[in-house]
Amino acid sequence: MADNLAIRLRQNFAFLTALALFGVIYVLYQAAHPKGFSSAVLVQNGNEVFTLATVAMAQTVPVLMAGLDLSVGALMTMVDCFASYLLSGAAEGTPLALDLAGLHLALGTLPGGIVGIGLGMVICLVIGTLAGLLNGAIVVYGRIQPIIATLATGAIYIGIALFLRPQPGGKIDDDLNWAMTNSLGDFASTVHIFNDGTAPWFAPFAWIPTPFVLLVLIALLVWVPFRRSVTGRTIYAIGSAEGAAYMSGLDINRAKIAAFTLGGFFAACGGLFLAIQTSSGNADIPQAGAYTLNSIASVVIGGTSLLGGTGGAIGSIFGALILRVISFFFRIFDIAPLLQPLFEGIILLAAVSIGALRVLRVRNTLELFR
Repeated sequence: MADNLAIRLRQNFAFLTALALFGVIYVLYQAAHPKGFSSAVLVQNGNEVFTLATVAMAQTVPVLMAGLDLSVGALMTMVDCFASYLLSGAAEGTPLALDLAGLHLALGTLPGGIVGIGLGMVICLVIGTLAGLLNGAIVVYGRIQPIIATLATGAIYIGIALFLRPQPGGKIDDDLNWAMTNSLGDFASTVHIFNDGTAPWFAPFAWIPTPFVLLVLIALLVWVPFRRSVTGRTIYAIGSAEGAAYMSGLDINRAKIAAFTLGGFFAACGGLFLAIQTSSGNADIPQAGAYTLNSIASVVIGGTSLLGGTGGAIGSIFGALILRVISFFFRIFDIAPLLQPLFEGIILLAAVSIGALRVLRVRNTLELFR
C-alpha cells in the first residue's frame, strides 16, 4: 500500500507541485486584494481564467503525444468571431448575413430566443471540433509533423476570422453574457431556475462563479471519460513509445485524429466563452499568438512533459491559473505591465528546467523511451 502511494506521488509530482504553488500564490493574492475572498473577485478571476484554461486543455492533448498544436489560439479566435454572429439572440426570422467591403452574403435565418442561442452555441462548438478534426487528418494522412501542419491551419483559421470580423464587432445576447460571466445565483435568476436562485438549498452555492463551474463540468464530463477510454490511453502510449504502441496493436491513427479533434473542441469552448465575455468578436492576431504561447506555458507548468506520455488536462488548468494569478499580482501591486512577459518567461524556463531534470539523471538516453 505504501509502495503504491509512493509510486503515485512520484508519477504526479509535477502536478502536485503546480497545485501547491497555485494554492500558495492564490491565497497571497486574495490576502493582498482590498476585496479579497469575495464573490466579486472570484467571478472576475473566473472570467479571466476560463479561456486560457480551455486553450491549455486543447494544447495538452497533442503534447501528450509529444507534439504541439500551434493553431489553438487561431482556432479559438475563429470560433470567437463565429459566435459574434450566432449568439445575438435576435428575434426569430432575423436574417444572418455578412457585409464585407460591399460584398453581401446572405446566410439564411436562425431561430430566435433561447433556441437560437442554444443552436448557435452548438454550431460554434461543432465548427471548432471540425477544425480540430481537420488538423488531425492532415497530420495523420498528410504525414506532416503536427507543429508544421498546425502552423499552416492556424494561418487559415486566422484568415477566416479576419474575413468574418475585419473590425471588432457583433453583439452577444445581454442575458447570455450576464448569466455566463457572473455567479451561479445570477445564472439561476437569469434563466429562471431554482426559484430564480432563491431556493433555500441553492443559497450556499449561489456565490460560486459560473465560469469555474463550467470549467469543472468540461473537465469531468469530457476530459476524465476520454482519458479513461481506450483512445485516451492510446494517446499516452503514443507519447511514451509510439513504436511499442503500434506493435501492441493500438489504433495509432484513430487516437491521433481523436486527440486533435478533442483539442479543437476545447479551443472552441474557449472562443465561445471569450465572445460571451467580451460581447463581441475580434480577429486579434497578437491575441491568438499570445494564447497559443501561454497555452504551452500552462501545459508545462501544469506538469505535462513536452516529451509526451505524462501529465493531463487537469494539471494544465492549474498551470493556466498560475499564469493568470501572476498577472493579477501585477495589477494589485501596480507593477509595470511590460515586466509581465519577463516574469512569465522566467517561470516557464524554471518549469521546463525542472521537467528536464529527468533527462539529466538518465545515464543511458535509451531509457527515456522505455
